[in-house]
Amino acid sequence: MDLAFVGKLWHWRGPAPYHFVSVPEDGCEEIAVVAQAVTYGWGMIPVVVTVGGTTWSTSLWPKDGGYVVPVKAFVRRDEGLELGMPVEVTVSIDL
Repeated sequence: MDLAFVGKLWHWRGPAPYHFVSVPEDGCEEIAVVAQAVTYGWGMIPVVVTVGGTTWSTSLWPKDGGYVVPVKAFVRRDEGLELGMPVEVTVSIDL
C-alpha cells in the first residue's frame, strides 16, 4: 500500500524532540483499514518513506486519532527541509 501526500513539517518538543509531517485524514482512513494487520504494538506501523531523493525505514506514530511521519535529522539536512515547509511524502506499507 502506497500513500502520497503533502504536509507541513512541524516540531514536537517533548522529552525527546522530533520533527513530523502529519498524514492527511483521508490517508489515515486508508491506513486504519490495514492497521491491525501491520502494527507491531502501540499502534506503530512500519513503513518505508521517501521525501525527495531520500528513502528510509521508520514507523508511523499514532497521534490524536491519526498518524504522523517522523522526519529524521539527516533527511531534513539532505533535503533542505525547514519548519513549516510543505513536504511531499510517499509512505509504503508492506502488507
